[in-house]
Amino acid sequence: MADQCSWSSPEERAARGRAARADAPRSSHAEYQSSAKRPDPVGVVEAQSATRVPELVPIRYGRMTESPFRFYRGAAAIMAGDLAGTPRSGITAQLCGDAHLLNFRLLASPERNLVFDINDFDETLPGPWEWDVKRLAASLVIAGRENGYTDVERASVVGTAVRSYREQMRRFAGLGNLEVWYTRADMTVLQALAEQRVGAKARTRTQRAMTKARSRDSLQAFEKLTQVVDGRRRITSDPPLIVPIQDLLPGVERGAVEDQLRDLIERYSHSLQSDRRHLLRQYQIVDMARKVVGVGSVGTRCWIILLLGSGDQDPLLLQAKEADHSVLAPYAGASEYDNQGERVVSGQRLMQATSDIFLGWERVTGLDGRQRDFYVRQLRDWKGIAEPQLMVPRDMSAFGELCGATLARAHARSGDRIAIAAYLGGGDSFDRALTVFAESYADQNERDHQALVDAVRTGRVTAEAVAA
Repeated sequence: MADQCSWSSPEERAARGRAARADAPRSSHAEYQSSAKRPDPVGVVEAQSATRVPELVPIRYGRMTESPFRFYRGAAAIMAGDLAGTPRSGITAQLCGDAHLLNFRLLASPERNLVFDINDFDETLPGPWEWDVKRLAASLVIAGRENGYTDVERASVVGTAVRSYREQMRRFAGLGNLEVWYTRADMTVLQALAEQRVGAKARTRTQRAMTKARSRDSLQAFEKLTQVVDGRRRITSDPPLIVPIQDLLPGVERGAVEDQLRDLIERYSHSLQSDRRHLLRQYQIVDMARKVVGVGSVGTRCWIILLLGSGDQDPLLLQAKEADHSVLAPYAGASEYDNQGERVVSGQRLMQATSDIFLGWERVTGLDGRQRDFYVRQLRDWKGIAEPQLMVPRDMSAFGELCGATLARAHARSGDRIAIAAYLGGGDSFDRALTVFAESYADQNERDHQALVDAVRTGRVTAEAVAA
């Protein structure tokens, strides 16, 4: 991506952005039509499930059938194929790949400050910047429909989010590289936005979310997820969502997997900065468990690993999650990284203003002889998630505004922010186009959700309802 802008003048970069309108007019981004050659959406989900832990796949289907929004959260692969057929500006950035509204949340910086940022990077890959914006816009419409918003209210929510992206990108175009790199939305920014944009109830929820996020750290997770058994600290069983390794596998296999995971943590540490590697080595592994995560990720191999430092009340909980190829790869090109865990980590570090100090990657050969890539991070570190079902239109507009600005900052770090800003321009042509696109794609998502519901009803796939 650097070759797009590193050695060009700002004027040349802006001219490139304006010229891109000839091939992909801003108004053309309103277009979405389902092709007759469009793959069966249930087939796309089934293809993903084929490589996952078989006994967990029904949980994924159960979660995706709950509502159109839950389906959308698990349907990034379906939308990736659909986006590939939409107009492209020809300007790329590092993409989140799954930029729906619930993947924007409160996080902790290494300096122990609360920030708002993108959270999920399983699908990250360089690609057309507009794909992320379209996935965010459609998620706002789908959530708005579930909340009973009117057409006008949904259009306002989407328009606000996209305008925020456009205006922030134009602001970043006028800043220096370091100014862009150091920009972040911290607690002060969040509180100011809440004061200006939302009602009293939403302000109370925002403050409560900030307080709750600070409490969701390793110690809180430690108290919630572990217990003392025969004098030793162990991860508490909560099947099928959390299954300790001693309950999951017989003795010989358990020992082999334990050795593999210990080796994974040791070797993964070499992907960390030297000071963080030194910190990690002050902890020792005491237990492991398989964990079910998310909606779209259900069935991927995911382990939580309990480590203790100086005593029983000095815990560190790490999550090692399988990383497969990005769903964008068939349409945007393969990753430059051979290890898909490294792809995730590199994309996250590039897009986030600040990342988990224990974020790293490694490759493991399983008992079946297959190599699998993993990325590792802390299980929980000051995370706070939005509750869109509680938002009135005014609140969701404010949240969408924050998401749009955050996505613009993430794209500005990796892509040619001057070209993107020049392409978008000062008018609302792109904003209006995406309000049309988002409604059309929400219709498609509802049809796809119904197709999965029908597949469950006819017995094509099996769904299991398990509360998150």
